[in-house]
Amino acid sequence: MTVLRNHVLRGFAPDPSLVRVGDWYYVATSSFEWFPTIPIHRSRDLAHWEYAGHVRGAVPGNSLAGVPDSGGVWAPSLSWDGERFWVTYTVVRSVGTPYFDLDTYVSTAARVDGGWSAPRRVASHGFDPALFHEDGRLWLLNLQNDHRPGGERFAGIVVTELDRDALEPVGGTRLLLRHDRLIEGPKLLRRDGWYYLLLAEGGTGWEHGVRVARARELTGPYELNARPLLTSRDDPEVPLQKAGHGELVETPDGQWLLSHLTARPLRTPRGRRCTLGRETAIQAVAWDAEGWPRLRQGGWHPAVEVDVPTRPHQLPPTAPATPRTPAAPATHASSAALVSPVSPAAPVSPVSPAAPAPAPACAPAPAPAPAPPEDLSWPWSTLREPPDAFWADATTRPGWIRLRGRHGPESRWAPGLLAQRVTEHRAEAEVTVEARPVTFTQAAGLVLWYNAEAYLALDLTWAEPEGEPQRGQQWDGTPGRTVLSLVERDEDGMRQAAVVDVSADGPVTLGVSVEGADARFWYVRDGVRVAVGPALDFGRLSDDHGSRLRFTGAMAGIHARDLVDAAFTADFTGFRLTCTPR
Repeated sequence: MTVLRNHVLRGFAPDPSLVRVGDWYYVATSSFEWFPTIPIHRSRDLAHWEYAGHVRGAVPGNSLAGVPDSGGVWAPSLSWDGERFWVTYTVVRSVGTPYFDLDTYVSTAARVDGGWSAPRRVASHGFDPALFHEDGRLWLLNLQNDHRPGGERFAGIVVTELDRDALEPVGGTRLLLRHDRLIEGPKLLRRDGWYYLLLAEGGTGWEHGVRVARARELTGPYELNARPLLTSRDDPEVPLQKAGHGELVETPDGQWLLSHLTARPLRTPRGRRCTLGRETAIQAVAWDAEGWPRLRQGGWHPAVEVDVPTRPHQLPPTAPATPRTPAAPATHASSAALVSPVSPAAPVSPVSPAAPAPAPACAPAPAPAPAPPEDLSWPWSTLREPPDAFWADATTRPGWIRLRGRHGPESRWAPGLLAQRVTEHRAEAEVTVEARPVTFTQAAGLVLWYNAEAYLALDLTWAEPEGEPQRGQQWDGTPGRTVLSLVERDEDGMRQAAVVDVSADGPVTLGVSVEGADARFWYVRDGVRVAVGPALDFGRLSDDHGSRLRFTGAMAGIHARDLVDAAFTADFTGFRLTCTPR
């Protein structure tokens, strides 16, 4: 046996959809407003996972411009029909309104790392759809939303048979199940003459869980099991909270696994805060005497350490069979270049049997970038558009990346932000930036990001001469100052936490250290770190702060803005993000 330690995908990796193809396991996760759309990871031993690609072109027009925070691509469901991969998902364009204004799509590919077909819209009753394949037939499951006054936003689970080629409905839509408690995210499997319907229950917060219903016929009637398969809602001391949104998969040896999302909350004076977002975990499952799935360890609380079956070829003889020690800190750094291209058509190499297990934290450093690529390699992500939309030039200055200033950080249309997932509660990020801002409308720097209403940024920018009011003097030739401006943004607006004068003659290295809910920014002067402003509240960059729906996770990255003519550029090098388990 191998002991996996949850979470297996750490940091912002919610709504996992697990499928096995031969000896490989694949997990697709939600991407929301971020590119790359629908990241996919894979593993052969369930404990160690690698990025395997993403569903390129999942969004028609390759743009999510205008979608709200936590909108975009929700809850992909990955499946395999024996010949090719299928994925269905919803693009949600309204959040927190009676209307989700959504479209559900289906795409297929022979390989997860490329060649995905153009998305085709199918019946779009609600979000979090799934596909079920049986005897050459194809079924689409979904929830239905009743937007009317007095209606139920989660008004039951429906199923529609689709023509496999045309993807048009066959025979209409049927209601499978309704429940007094909120249910969504249906997944269907068949075992021993029963159809089992897995349901996400209770929303996606502290009340989240997984319930199971079953029927002898696909179309029902379904009997809902009286107890949950998985939840942590009854015990706030369970290390893995918000457990829910599950999917069952059988191993080659006939054992069963449950993939699901959970979160690791911080305890803060302001309550529990899940700054890392919702992450991917796996549990072992057994079937009871009455034919219901149960967690193998008993009860319904998710376990941190889980024994999973190991096949002889999955781990090298020298690899530890039960790695229980905490992972060492993992770093993404590069002195040669900030980013690197990834070829979408290149096959993903299999896991080397002699390779050491990667630490479950930030991804390894990419290779140098010779030219502006079509998109950036994982673990980089960009908001609402692929990164080539604001890539300027990576060739005139080897080892650097140049970003063109775009909209401000609160734009839902064209922000200029490159970021990576923060994967542990102790993290440090730094980067060197060189730029020549000549107006307060130009800035570039280092940012900790959750969404347009929750971020912390240390930016190189322009300010009036010290002591003068903010009256736009740069337009009449007043030289002003080059400064570092530290700002924090929450639902109450933006505040400036500190301003520090710096030299405009060369690059400056910026950094931030995160310890739990505290974020402390600094810059390097004469080889020494100098603090900028007070510790800021990193806990505001979480799913749980404020009253609006939030579904993503904290990111660290770089950005540039030019609010006038997009002519300003900034050069960056040496980005490093180190995430260390506490």
